[in-house]
Amino acid sequence: MNEKITGAEALIKSLIAEGVDLVFGYPGGAIIPVYDKLYDYTDQLKHILVRHEQGATHAAQGYARVTGRPGVVIVTSGPAATNVITGLSDALMDSTPLVVITGQVASSFLGSDAFQETDVVGITQPITKWAYQIRRAEDIPWAVARAFYIANTGRPGPVVLDIAKDAQNGLLEWSHQKCTYIRSYIPYPKINDEDLKAAADIINSAKRPMILSGHGVMISGAEKELAAFAEKADIPVTATLLGLSTMPSDHHLYKGMLGMHGNIGPNINTNRSDVIIAIGMRFDDRVTGDTSKYAPQAKIVHIDIDSSEFDKNIKTNATIHGDAREVLEKLLPLINHADHSEWLKTFDECAKVEREKVIEREVFRTEGTMTMGEVAHKVSKATGDKAILVTDVGQNQMFSSRYFRYTDPKSILTSGGLGTMGFGLPASIGAKMGAPERTVCFFTGDGGLQMTIQELGTIMEYGTDVKIILLNNNFLGNVRQWQELFFNSRFSQTPMVNPDFVAIANAYGIAAENVETREQLDDAIARMLNHKGAYMLNVNIDPTDMIFPMTPAGAAVDDIMLNANEKFQIN
Repeated sequence: MNEKITGAEALIKSLIAEGVDLVFGYPGGAIIPVYDKLYDYTDQLKHILVRHEQGATHAAQGYARVTGRPGVVIVTSGPAATNVITGLSDALMDSTPLVVITGQVASSFLGSDAFQETDVVGITQPITKWAYQIRRAEDIPWAVARAFYIANTGRPGPVVLDIAKDAQNGLLEWSHQKCTYIRSYIPYPKINDEDLKAAADIINSAKRPMILSGHGVMISGAEKELAAFAEKADIPVTATLLGLSTMPSDHHLYKGMLGMHGNIGPNINTNRSDVIIAIGMRFDDRVTGDTSKYAPQAKIVHIDIDSSEFDKNIKTNATIHGDAREVLEKLLPLINHADHSEWLKTFDECAKVEREKVIEREVFRTEGTMTMGEVAHKVSKATGDKAILVTDVGQNQMFSSRYFRYTDPKSILTSGGLGTMGFGLPASIGAKMGAPERTVCFFTGDGGLQMTIQELGTIMEYGTDVKIILLNNNFLGNVRQWQELFFNSRFSQTPMVNPDFVAIANAYGIAAENVETREQLDDAIARMLNHKGAYMLNVNIDPTDMIFPMTPAGAAVDDIMLNANEKFQIN
């Protein structure tokens, strides 16, 4: 007979057995038994004490996205459990694997409105792949193994284990067996040969094909397969926001970002193409615009691990249900070599207009206050286009995503589906801890930074080397832009009175400086990147700066504004 241990210790040992070496969390009454046992395992399991439970989930997302391994969070019950809701919802929308462990009152108190009791499973079921309450110590190893299997297979996502306090204190004979099968859960379906052939026939007959590369390409690690597929068939590649960095920015077939603030060529040519190959993306409304006017001449080939995405937003002509990398490997031999040089030239024509009408103004301005675009461009260039870009949400997100350039895979980390302000600071901490060898550049606005600014304390405690670029315009910039364009410049509750961010950073032991003028920018970037440790640049940005091109909400994808007064003219 094996020696019996407590459920709390079984949880720690089960996490280690699943390969976990780093967790993010915050202790409290209903999870104290776990934290007590964690004290004995600090040499095997490092715990990062965040300053707010929401920060734990976003940090775990950052860690998961750069490593491809589930991020793990441990918090207590009640308000701690409700504080992880935003991160869980964000992770589900963006297919990020998380295992979130919450404490719970003892099972005998369940349903009695005990102190800090919350129906965690009831609350989190709609925003997780699996939520389960553990009331017996002997169920902990089984539940942990199952949680990791579900979180990190198929379309990844978050799971929640809600562990009653008596289950943490109860005794069991511990053993751990990895979960490799769950009846009725088929994370990697067998790819249908007929579906492959049907898709190949459509692709081989195309005259104006276009690939839409989504987050699924990154999740499956299919970047090389994507390049081989595109090169053989000579097909231009465009990317969703979360699909950025799935192809290097300087690849001759890469033509830019799709979506509301994407590049002109990908959006215009969506409605010119005759075949669209969508890989690991969900046809979000920010990509499609008015679906009734989306790609009217195109046959749609959709490749995805999640069959529920097929025909959900855009009707398809062929679908392939499977992991992106495996599908592309099987599809490649069926694809003919092709030459689409004339079609590719149309992207270059659009890019020329975009450079003249938008990029010259945003990136290469020589007069007036600095723009977000020029800051992002210069930071990316100074890192050799090798850094991981982490963004918050808003104009800072769109500008930095557009003007950063990507050389390596897994080089952007942003909140896409949920659009969570406050995501970026804790996510950058998790990203740096997951990829310590890479430079992490975090772009944020003055609004988003203040939503989770307490996580500067986490950076201080662990010495996390995150480079923070605060694009400070004293406005909620994205909302301000919409107010100016569509609400008669009625700036309701968007101007902000901000604190001294440099003083705040310094109070947390973080080096920081104000960048007031364009002439100061290059040297400030160099000081930031050469500094060993966290560094903040508080950059003075033109408050009237707006992000273009822009497809207005509800408009057709090719209805593109070049600025507040001019639209792109389709030839």
